[in-house]
Amino acid sequence: MSTQSHNPPPPPCAIVIFGANGDLTKRLIVPALYNLARTGLLPERLTLIGVDHNKKTDAEWQGAVKEFLLGILKKNGEALDEKLWGQVARRMIFLSGGDFEKTETYQRLCECLEAEDKKDSLGGNVLFYMAVADRFFATIAKMLGEAGLVSSEAKGFRRVIVEKPFGHDLHSAKALNACLLKYLKEEQIYRIDHFLGKETVQNIMALRFANGLFEPIWNRDRIDHIQITVAESIGIEGRGNFYEKTGALRDMVPNHLFQLVAMTAMEPPVSFDAEDIRAKKAELFKAMPTLAVTDVVRGQYDAGTVQSEQVVAYRREPNVAPDSNIETYVAMRLKIDNWRWAGVPFYLRTGKRLNIRSSEIAIRFKQAPFALFRNTPVDELDADWLILRIQPDEGIRLRFNAKRPGPAMTLESVSMRFNYKDYFHQAPAVGYETLIYDCLTGDATLFQRADQVEAAWALVEPVLKGWAHTTPRHFPNYAAGTEGPSAANDLLAKDGRSWRDIRILGGK
Repeated sequence: MSTQSHNPPPPPCAIVIFGANGDLTKRLIVPALYNLARTGLLPERLTLIGVDHNKKTDAEWQGAVKEFLLGILKKNGEALDEKLWGQVARRMIFLSGGDFEKTETYQRLCECLEAEDKKDSLGGNVLFYMAVADRFFATIAKMLGEAGLVSSEAKGFRRVIVEKPFGHDLHSAKALNACLLKYLKEEQIYRIDHFLGKETVQNIMALRFANGLFEPIWNRDRIDHIQITVAESIGIEGRGNFYEKTGALRDMVPNHLFQLVAMTAMEPPVSFDAEDIRAKKAELFKAMPTLAVTDVVRGQYDAGTVQSEQVVAYRREPNVAPDSNIETYVAMRLKIDNWRWAGVPFYLRTGKRLNIRSSEIAIRFKQAPFALFRNTPVDELDADWLILRIQPDEGIRLRFNAKRPGPAMTLESVSMRFNYKDYFHQAPAVGYETLIYDCLTGDATLFQRADQVEAAWALVEPVLKGWAHTTPRHFPNYAAGTEGPSAANDLLAKDGRSWRDIRILGGK
């Protein structure tokens, strides 16, 4: 796994971006490359080739991307380093009118790669980035394979980044894996999940395995349950066509949330080698019983107020059916049937248009006995929590009980806090820098393997099938700006537990 402050630049290479004129490229990929250049972690010799159906010149593509980058920097109170941008921009080539489904596109791409490799001595290294709609993944893989562009026998490395969603169910995920593996070897495929590029997520392994304090208590003997929350205050951001086919479960659970579970719950690997870590994640998924419909709650937001702004109901969003039954919220109870976690429930939730944007992993430890405090004013003991805050302010909180000053034995829950921004200088980032760097250096630690993807879809397959044959009751069932549907609270209440208040996630 990479650390931006110490690692050397990757080897010379060409990066080919399919979907070069799309939002993902302009909003995240090129700004990430610019940030890598700022930290000295971009290849010293690099060619950036954009492929898209639009007819643009190199200068027009550079200008369109620069406009997005200026907006991002302005929002963060930064100015563009024109000299640094010039170093990135002069490496950008646009393959105008590049239809992903035509052989001619790949012939032109092959010629362009050969010319650039000869000019800049790139060593034959190429990273292909599929920043396109998922319906093109299989097509591009097939065309690259038939053009000989991803042959493992080629000079240098040939790697492919595949964005999410990786399939829409178990059948489609298996079909996509089969297509990719027909033309590529597993070690050439990088299935990307931007959540795993966040420092706090990567720090889970350091927290667990580098500290003798935590690993001995990271089990069913000391932990009562674990809550993982990814709350979003935004709506669907004009992506009605996408969301109507996807929904919260498909969009967030098999990739983002399950990967957070894996990082939190996997067994210690024998090394930090990518395959050792990915093998432990695969073992964990095998230990999870498939979900039943009764283990999952779905919701859809109604009109409401989010941070003093009136917002419309999901069914009133553009390109959304007025009677849509697509969920914008999902909560679930997950079990792991192994020696470490048997009997410890994992509660997961994610939703759109909640009251704040916040993501965290909260570990609740088992209650201490009350007997010692029976004859004191202490009515009850608050639970101890270890809280890993993922966004927006990355850090770690440890909550425990302490005595208040004074003659009486009065306890109060207090916090010890570690904030990344207070301890470390963090280079500007959009969340893709580490992941792109790792792809360039061949480190697959933070990327999913084929068996992990299929295992994750297999876990939710019964729920997807069950929902397909039932109509959700009382949709919409939560107002925008709240914490989600009441049924999500009932899910934990059955177990005698309750959710942490989203309004104070990470703070208490």
